[in-house]
Amino acid sequence: MSLFITDECINCDVCEPECPNDAIYQGIEIYEINPKLCTECVGHFDQPQCVEVCPVACIPKDPDNIETREQLLQKYKELVSN
Repeated sequence: MSLFITDECINCDVCEPECPNDAIYQGIEIYEINPKLCTECVGHFDQPQCVEVCPVACIPKDPDNIETREQLLQKYKELVSN
């Protein structure tokens, strides 16, 4: 699964620079995550870095974008090869 940012986001700006895939961006009202770029940090780190730094715990797994660890690793490989 990729991750997503809920309405509890306070726009604190700490998650965006932590994303190794540049999947996080400022949306209209809150930060958002591009599911095509989110690998939950698989291939980079053991834990999703945005989740680690979020002060309000508003970044859960996205039930609309279910992916296995193997799929996330494949996405990571494709992203770093480009």
